[in-house]
Amino acid sequence: MFEVKAVILLSGGLDSSTVLYQAKADGCECYAISFDYQQRHRRELESARAIALSAHIKAHQVVNFDLTLWGGSALTDNEMELPIDRNLAEMSQNIPITYVPARNTIFLSFALAYAETLGAQRIYIGVNALDYSGYPDCRLDYIQAMQEVFRLGTKQGREGEAIKIVTPLIELKKTEIIELGNNLGVPWEQTWSCYAGGETACGVCDSCRLRLAAFEELGLKDPVFYA
Repeated sequence: MFEVKAVILLSGGLDSSTVLYQAKADGCECYAISFDYQQRHRRELESARAIALSAHIKAHQVVNFDLTLWGGSALTDNEMELPIDRNLAEMSQNIPITYVPARNTIFLSFALAYAETLGAQRIYIGVNALDYSGYPDCRLDYIQAMQEVFRLGTKQGREGEAIKIVTPLIELKKTEIIELGNNLGVPWEQTWSCYAGGETACGVCDSCRLRLAAFEELGLKDPVFYA
């Protein structure tokens, strides 16, 4: 019998898949939530479904809404070109145009509503502050602020049982995430990281390059097929 219920934000990518398997290893009854926001790379949802099935979790919800209505990101506006063939130094200079305005705030709000409905105690999210992308909503101070929102903005929180945001990867390098995923048995071949929107990973967008560089640094072959 599980003592802890947890909602896991699952994109189908390397990080979120590792987090789901970590939540399982932590002994949680797992409820995954994914988002179809009409993103360029909706192919990731196929991987989210595959990972949820492989992990044999309690439930997997896919929430649908449309962030292309106002765009603002290369992931929600096809008129904006994705950055390609950038090295790690270039990626670390500025917040990239693949940043989706307030995305994690939107995602965590849905996850919070789902978690409180379930009576869950935790929400797991695969944010990473060391990733070269430098997204503002993947940093520790942001997570700490959202934790206070969780406390103040819910019945559970006001009654002294605030739902905890769990961030197992926030201070890990990409290589360390892969090593953790290997230990947990994450099926990398079912995951998806590419931003380009095709049926085959492009290998040249920032997300692909970060992923490939980490596998290479570890002396491992990424089992995902690249164009």
